[in-house]
Parts: sequence; C-alpha cells; structure tokens
Amino acid sequence: MTATDIKPQNSIIFSRQITEELEKIINSFPEGKTFLLTEKTPEKLCLPLIQPLLDNKGIRHVVLPGGENNKSTESVTKVWEFLSKNGADRKSLLINLGGGLLTDLGGFSASTFKRGISFINIPTTLLAQVDASVGGKTGINFNGLKNEIGVFNNPCNVIIDTDFLKTLDDKNFLSGFAEMIKHGLIKSPLHLKKLLDYDMNKKDLTYFQEIIKESVDIKEWFVKRDPTEKNIRKALNFGHTAGHAFESFALHKGNPILHGYAVIYGIIAELYLSGKKTGFDRKTLEDITGWIIKKYGKFEISAKDEEPLYRLMTHDKKNENNLINFTLISKPGEVVINQVCSKPEIMESLNYYRNL
Repeated sequence: MTATDIKPQNSIIFSRQITEELEKIINSFPEGKTFLLTEKTPEKLCLPLIQPLLDNKGIRHVVLPGGENNKSTESVTKVWEFLSKNGADRKSLLINLGGGLLTDLGGFSASTFKRGISFINIPTTLLAQVDASVGGKTGINFNGLKNEIGVFNNPCNVIIDTDFLKTLDDKNFLSGFAEMIKHGLIKSPLHLKKLLDYDMNKKDLTYFQEIIKESVDIKEWFVKRDPTEKNIRKALNFGHTAGHAFESFALHKGNPILHGYAVIYGIIAELYLSGKKTGFDRKTLEDITGWIIKKYGKFEISAKDEEPLYRLMTHDKKNENNLINFTLISKPGEVVINQVCSKPEIMESLNYYRNL
C-alpha cells in the first residue's frame, strides 16, 4: 500500500454536542446500514450519552470484553460475524465507541470486512483522543506482540468530546497524558510546558480541550507529511521502542500496565539514549525524569529483566536489517529519526531506568 492508496481523513470534530455531530454523519449513510462497536466499560459509562440517537435510528451494536488480551483475531472474527449476520455491505458504516484498543480493533475490522467499509471513531479515553483514534493506524496483537497485524486506513471522521473524560480514573487520564508529553517533546516546547504545568487536581476540561487540539494538531502535522511512516512520521514512535517492550514484558508476566505508562517509561530510557547519541541535555533529562516518576511511579524491573526487555525490542516493527531503530530527540522540539543503538547502549539505558 502506498501513501496515495490511503483515503484522507475527512475531519476531526471537536464538539461537546456529540449527538448532533453523530446524527449528521449517520444521515449520510443508507438507512439500516450503520452499526456500532464498543466494549463493556464504555457500554456502561459512555453509550448512554448517544443511546437515544441509536434507538431512534435503529442502530444495532456489538460489545466486546475489554483488556489487551482481547485485542485479538478472535475479537475481530466476532465483529465480522456481527456485521455479516446483520446485513452489512460495502456502503455500511461502523461506529467505534471506546478507547484506543477498541478504535484500533474496530478500524482493522472495518478495513478488512468486504475489503473495507467506512468507519468513524468516537474515542472515550484521553489516550484514544490524542493518539490511537487519529492517524490511520489500525491493528491487533498477535503471538504476544503488540499491534503485529494491521493496516493503514483513516476513519471518515473522529469526534472528540472531552465530556467522556469525566468517566476516566486518574490512571487512565495519565495514560493518555503520556502521549501528549511525547508530542510536546518531539515538536513543541510550549505545548510541553503547558502539560507539565497543568493542574490535574482541577481538570478544567474546557481549557483542556484546547490542549488536546494542540496535541492532535502535532500528530496530524507528522501524519500528513508521511502517512505510511517512511520518514518523518517515525517521530511519533519516540518512547515506543522501549515502551512496547515494557508493555509486552508486563503482559507476559501477568501484570499488564496501561499503554501510556509503558510509553512514559520508554520515554525515560529513550531520553537517556538521546543523551548518549544526540546530545540531549543531562539536566533536562533529570528534570523530566523526576516529573515522570513523581506522577507515574515506576514499573519495577530487576537486572535479570533487562535481557528479556532487550529481546522484545528486537521484534519491533521499526527495525531494519536486524538493527534496533530508535527515534530520539536532541532537545525538546527537535527530533532525530533512524538512530541505531547497540545492545550495550540499550542495556545501559535500561540500567539507568532500573536504578532511578
């Protein structure tokens, strides 16, 4: 698939009148051909916000169990079976209501059913609003590896409503906040400062919607210039090579951690590598690392865990010619892609993280 094969994303809609926006989209599809996919938690907490519209339009929905273990081929099969049983065709629309796991899986299910039907994302978590639901990446986990199977395909629309964030606990809010920190580090020191200064105790969601828009704009800046991640879009992988290793390792140990927590711990390791490879300032490293540990705590690892974490990094999709490829930064706002790091360097970064 080339960049020209990917349909453009029509629009990202920032609104606190979600029913009105959703109804406009549904009305542009044939009657009886719109369906909804969600998970158990958003079914309980978020679906009631749009349920009257769904009832009025006769829209059927399917519910998947939550959790990273269910981001699987079995779940995709369940979605395909639901669509097929209910008469979905190539002119149908699938609404994905949920967090990043759900929008990833729903986008992949829609993209592969009858060679592709339209879908929209209504992200209900901060992580999904600023990252997973935008940018055109879809996918599922396979053989214990995160997002091993997937396609690039944009949703028709993404509707972002901060009212959904009222349903989040602090850990899930922080999980999404981690991706926003990443956006500030790779593109905008001003955005980074706003995030580091944000009062999480008050959570002013009206003001925060503007910060979310800034974060989404940063991601879109990279995506539009490189839809299929051949060049500058690799900047968005900052923190993720080490982060995905933390995430997969925790899953294998039966002690899963939220994606954003894995990314923020990965950011610590990759900021250290940035200091070694691209001259990232040591004091800035220590300041940001201190803020992270204060807000996120730490996923504890031992010295014997460093080798398994390294091996997980060797499976990263960004690697080429058996070399582990990182995105690093020289200072906040300046990204350096395609940085190959040796095993000793990577082990040193894990040792730095472990001993914080």
